[in-house]
Amino acid sequence: MLRSTLKVGIVTVSDRAFRGEYADRSGPAIGTYLRETLTSPIELHTRLVNDQQWRIMDALCELVDQVGCHFVLTTGGTGPAPRDVTPEATMAVCSRLLPGFGEEMRRVSMQKVPTAILSRQVAGVRGQAFLLNLPGSPKAIAECLDAIFPAVPDCLEHVGGPRIDIAPDKFAVYRPHDPPTA
Repeated sequence: MLRSTLKVGIVTVSDRAFRGEYADRSGPAIGTYLRETLTSPIELHTRLVNDQQWRIMDALCELVDQVGCHFVLTTGGTGPAPRDVTPEATMAVCSRLLPGFGEEMRRVSMQKVPTAILSRQVAGVRGQAFLLNLPGSPKAIAECLDAIFPAVPDCLEHVGGPRIDIAPDKFAVYRPHDPPTA
């Protein structure tokens, strides 16, 4: 069956990467993860912004409202430092929050490192798009996505995104509305 292309926005939030002091590794790590996990066609749209709430909000709104992304992931800016404002930007542009995603990512991360309790990732809905904050570390990104990805396909469908398929060796996707298979 032919699937619609999933449009994905990836927003890296980093003052230093924005200034060119080092290369962004987190945004590309998300792209790699998605290409290895999804068997459905995807189209990636990346943005690199500094830690200013208005810049993050602009990037999120542009990716959803103008580009038409169904799934927008951010990386970075979720800690307790004064310039870590990604959750505030995400909450400001979402019509609904989905707190279970952040709770699960913190729970899984706490098993790896005790400072994960400082993380403030949030998830929510804007229009027909699912927005998700991830940490800034490529290793933590994979750990968090592994924890929540079985629920992502159903979430995307609920908010109006396309049906996506996952590589069968990755996850068993939970789709409660699908008819049982024999």
